[in-house]
Amino acid sequence: MNESFSLRAVPFRNRVFVASGTFGYGDEVAELVDLDELGGILTKSLSLKPRDGNPPPRITETASGMLNSIGLANIGVHKFIAEKIPKLESYSCAVIANIAASSVEEYCSVLELLDPLKRVDGFEINVSCPNVKEGGLSFGTDLAKVALITKELRKRTQKPLIIKLTPNVTHISEFARAAEAEGADAVSVINTLIGMAVNINTRKPRISTTTGGLSGPAIKPVALAKVYEVHKSVKIPIIGVGGISTWEDAVEFFLVGASAVQVGTANFINPAIGIGIAKGIAQYCERNSIDDVAELVGSLRADTKLSVIQSWL
Repeated sequence: MNESFSLRAVPFRNRVFVASGTFGYGDEVAELVDLDELGGILTKSLSLKPRDGNPPPRITETASGMLNSIGLANIGVHKFIAEKIPKLESYSCAVIANIAASSVEEYCSVLELLDPLKRVDGFEINVSCPNVKEGGLSFGTDLAKVALITKELRKRTQKPLIIKLTPNVTHISEFARAAEAEGADAVSVINTLIGMAVNINTRKPRISTTTGGLSGPAIKPVALAKVYEVHKSVKIPIIGVGGISTWEDAVEFFLVGASAVQVGTANFINPAIGIGIAKGIAQYCERNSIDDVAELVGSLRADTKLSVIQSWL
């Protein structure tokens, strides 16, 4: 049974990746998880210079989910190259560097530093994080800026280029088409939703920035709908993200159009959950005489004439 997937000739062992920001840089959990059993690792977001992120409290549990406002805290690209890349050299799983920035120039600078590295197999570009005032939402909700960032980065690499899209827009498919038109190899759908939590005793927000990014099972129905919308609009692969914690969740994403999936918040409960999900998908395919996971992609049996995905907008 074929579980593999590829982008620009970069092979992935299977179609289950770990989402950026939920698995560190990969080396931190290497003693707990066999990294080579994963389809790919999406690193914690990297910026040109180290970031301390937002002040605490910056994470809180919500109903069926988690609200975070980490603020893209990271060690910076130079320290990542010096300290993390050597630790990842002994593993064969694909490593996709997630890049976050506050300007188009910074996106380009970070990518140019990482592109020559053999251990970096591709890039996921975070234009959608709602946790920072500059770079995040201002890019991800501006169609022209998403197109510009994609265009400029495409000029600078022949490696897979994945644009991670925000759901905090009216029609996410427009942004997916813009990324596709400027050379993106795939889109990740979706990043976190804007959310808020309040402590009724103190009458204060539960995180320092008042609002933050909502993730976890609570957002899965939204993520499925967004993947379905994008699948009908572009030809490039979609990587489904949002609330996946079981192999059944992953199969749902395949059916609505995702070619691969990322496991995020569930990693905080069990860092090896992605491996279990990949095995569950394989067993499901075997039970149903499916020779290739690709057969599931976009195979939803829905009457498109009755689809109301946008009729209420």
